[in-house]
Amino acid sequence: MNIAAHLTAMAQQQPWRPAVVFPEGRDSQGRVSYTHYTYRQLDAASDQLAHGFQRLGLRRGMNTALMVPPSLDFFALTFALFKLGAVPVLIDPGIGVRNLGKGLSEAAPEAFIGIPKAQAARLVLGWAGESIAIKVTVGRHAWLGGHTLGQVRELGAGQGLFPVGTPARDETAAILFTSGSTGPSKGVVYTHEFFGQQVEQIRQLYGIQPGEIDLPTFPLFALFGPALGMTAILPDMDPTRPAEVDPVKIVEAIESFGVTNMFGSPAVINRVGRYGETHGVKLPTLRRVISAGAPVPAKVIQRFAAMLSPGAQVFTPYGATECLPVSSIGSDELLTDTRHQTDEGKGVCVGRPVPGLTVKVIRISDEVIPAWSESLELSYGQVGEIAVKGPHVTRTYFNRPEATALAKIPAAAESAPIPCRSRGNEAQTSSTPEPPHVGSYNEGSGSVSGGFYHRMGDVGYLDERGRIWFCGRKSHRVVTRDGTLFTIPCEAVFNTHPAVFRTALVGVWRGGEVEPVVCVELEPDQRGTSQEKVLAELTAIAAKFPHTQAIKTFLFHPAFPVDIRHNAKIFREKLAVWAGRRCQ
Repeated sequence: MNIAAHLTAMAQQQPWRPAVVFPEGRDSQGRVSYTHYTYRQLDAASDQLAHGFQRLGLRRGMNTALMVPPSLDFFALTFALFKLGAVPVLIDPGIGVRNLGKGLSEAAPEAFIGIPKAQAARLVLGWAGESIAIKVTVGRHAWLGGHTLGQVRELGAGQGLFPVGTPARDETAAILFTSGSTGPSKGVVYTHEFFGQQVEQIRQLYGIQPGEIDLPTFPLFALFGPALGMTAILPDMDPTRPAEVDPVKIVEAIESFGVTNMFGSPAVINRVGRYGETHGVKLPTLRRVISAGAPVPAKVIQRFAAMLSPGAQVFTPYGATECLPVSSIGSDELLTDTRHQTDEGKGVCVGRPVPGLTVKVIRISDEVIPAWSESLELSYGQVGEIAVKGPHVTRTYFNRPEATALAKIPAAAESAPIPCRSRGNEAQTSSTPEPPHVGSYNEGSGSVSGGFYHRMGDVGYLDERGRIWFCGRKSHRVVTRDGTLFTIPCEAVFNTHPAVFRTALVGVWRGGEVEPVVCVELEPDQRGTSQEKVLAELTAIAAKFPHTQAIKTFLFHPAFPVDIRHNAKIFREKLAVWAGRRCQ
């Protein structure tokens, strides 16, 4: 069904409950003023806009760039486009101006809906100038003969319910762009079926119930709130700069509304957790905290988990724009079991695959794989590329056939893999006797239809308990004369040092060979620590583990370059260039 049907169903089930709450400012006493839509109001507002857009000329299947920050208008606009069958093109401004321009050129939108700042950028930078025919400004004045959002509302006034059609299974619902943190940003095609599967996966995985209160600190995740029946409290923050979030405002929102569910990037979790630890903050209303976008260090999770009530956890789902969630793990398991193995360089455990998803680990290759073969699979404990198959795995990139061919492996129908059984509590990092379908795990049962596997671009392995262990991005592996080093297993052992905030493994050409180099960023309160002392201690740590003994060079960096979207994904490519200059 059309993904907007979730909103309509909730409007019938809980019409008077707030769907979206937005901070408008502060009064003279410093108290936050809020405005909101109830579910009934949001459903009606999106119906009115859908009618107005239809009269304006928007139609089913029309690519429509939507550049509006989190707000009541953002929600009404998005669901209006879904109801109409137009295709929202959602590009996070955090991916950078260059990626924005390329993405819009590829998507070739026929309509552009944006705030005045976005309209000005479109005009000055020439974004998709040849394809755009309809322009709507979310502001007081229209640009270049376009329309204002107020005028669209007038066109749709008094039209009543908007008749939402039933889309085809493979009909495009939206185009969402990847962050571009490890390569060109690509538009991922979401179908209505995919959205529906994703909503149900999240609902079942975390036991989310209608009536809960959500605090989404990442704009696109805010859309899950109304679809899941939660009230979305939009935080008072700049979503493009999560590492600069004011933790006082986040805590204020949680306490003011009794927030039960929170989503935050690792940077947000880190900021709020540090504040909570320093000030003894407790957040008893939170039932769960979900953090994604990059691996979250155990010490960051531990700090935040200390603010929660017994039974509440910090969950770290694993996935990507192309498939989310793939798996999930809670802080209880992570802090009591897997973190110790992470500290020893065995990777980061990201949990078991979600129901209905097949996960396999295949040999590492940078080439197109034209067809699936069991010979691609690796045994338990062997590091390879993670590949996934299931109903909530996206099929294509928009206008990127080469990228689609590189990321997808066509697969014939096959029998479902037999779920793995635990043989112990420790993760296995060496080859073991192989049960049927080694290197794969599926929580479901029955048959697996033909289709394709999506290559995650990540490396890792499966243990005998069916858990995925993440070892980094495939493109970040460092291949030396003596073997291949993976980022996460190497970096984790150095991150245990109390003065270290984070590290990054890169490869540097020296003397005609690739040399592994570890870049080091110290904790903010440790910047005055003797670098010579830390260097000696990191060198001693490297000597303790077989997989890090080849690392002899450490370089201190003032502040790693990271992605804007999550402020957590390290731009190792940039660090490699910097390290190369330092090593000359």
